Amino acid sequence: MLIPVILSGGAGTRLWPVSREAHPKPFMRLPDGFSLLQKTMQRASSLTGVSRVLTVTNKEYYFQTREEYSHLKNLTVPMDYLLEPMGRNTAPAIALAAYWAKTYAPDATLLVLPADHLIEDLAGFEQTVEKALTLAEQGRLVTFGIQPDHPETGYGYIELGDANGVGHDIRRFVEKPDVETASQYLASGKFVWNAGMFAFKASVFLDALQTHCPDLCQMAAVCWEKTQETGVTPWLLDTGSFQQLQDISIDYAVMEKATNAAVIPAAFDWNDIGVWTAMESTLTPDAAGNRVDGEALLIDSQNCYVRSESRLVAGIGLEDMLIIDTADALLIAPKEKAQDVKKIVARLKASNHEAFRLHRTVHRPWGTYTILEDSPGYKIKRIVVKTGASLSLQLHHHRSEHWVVVSGTAKIVNGETEVLVRTNESAYIPAGTPHRLMNPGVIDCVMIEVQSGQYLGEDDIVRLEDNYGRL
Repeated sequence: MLIPVILSGGAGTRLWPVSREAHPKPFMRLPDGFSLLQKTMQRASSLTGVSRVLTVTNKEYYFQTREEYSHLKNLTVPMDYLLEPMGRNTAPAIALAAYWAKTYAPDATLLVLPADHLIEDLAGFEQTVEKALTLAEQGRLVTFGIQPDHPETGYGYIELGDANGVGHDIRRFVEKPDVETASQYLASGKFVWNAGMFAFKASVFLDALQTHCPDLCQMAAVCWEKTQETGVTPWLLDTGSFQQLQDISIDYAVMEKATNAAVIPAAFDWNDIGVWTAMESTLTPDAAGNRVDGEALLIDSQNCYVRSESRLVAGIGLEDMLIIDTADALLIAPKEKAQDVKKIVARLKASNHEAFRLHRTVHRPWGTYTILEDSPGYKIKRIVVKTGASLSLQLHHHRSEHWVVVSGTAKIVNGETEVLVRTNESAYIPAGTPHRLMNPGVIDCVMIEVQSGQYLGEDDIVRLEDNYGRL
């Protein structure tokens, strides 16, 4: 029984300002309109023999993940979720997935797929997976290797050992090398990039984890047992035991130590969308080597990448530049500094600037809100509530709210009253008043919210009831 496991959690700090803590890179839209997460699900669910797909992600991303999947057509495979209360790297995530799989199907084979890889050659991908599954059935821990075409310093490498039929034994794993070493690896033809994709039987992986990282294996078992005791799905992993799990990658915990590890050289294209220079490769360049996603006017400029979400970007005399423009943040950097974008995020996080965490448009289980203006004493938002959805029953200590419906219909609880508010009608919510908004209609409800008060932070929300488990 084949169960793809999609790992969706990386913050993607080198892809700021589009990727942010509350909206990480798996949700980023590619030029064709699909997200990396959607493409991963399409790729996983289309494989022959798949019984169901398990997604391991942070609990904060669950509703948005489910929303992403809901837009995929002809997706009939059952979907399951393991929700992490916090990040703990790949080894704990895969260990919990393996315990879950053994509970569901004792002889299950897992195909572990990060949600931030771009693979367009689906036929080649399926052929490579079939080879990997052949070795997995023989009790091997299989990883995928990508044939390098340039001396990349941002990836780990695997040195190929003896051939073992459809793949190779692994001689060694190598950390990200310098340019000179990477050039030597490329010239030798004996090294592949470590793609971070895996195939193995759940039982075989847990046996290896018990041998090479027993503390993690045992604590993961405790976490899964405590999680099962709740009986609530999607499975929200037990917080107390999960936070005790070692923060370690699968390579360090198991693959570099295992004697039954193998690597399959991939027969497909592969792009690890980790930096903006990787993202630009998804576009076709113009005659001057410029790549543009959005609207841009470039004069006397060569080899630039421009991504603009909502407005015209103009440049003159630029060369080898990255320009990434969003509603509330603009990144400008030479391409050679693409790896250093994470330093900006670190600086923003250290100063507690909201731009490291949130976009101007924020996704919620019920829809979205967009901050139109934020000034001392007042804040203006555009709120979109999906049909059938409902905000929590809540109150605010420090602000009042004025809601104006501009499209659709809202059912509003305002203290002891409940009213229908239609297009071009409004409601006023005094500070301290329990209130709730529901969309009973068949179209989205769109409204403008004006907040007034001395403190307008998002943490001034006291939830009394909630349909999405956020109390």
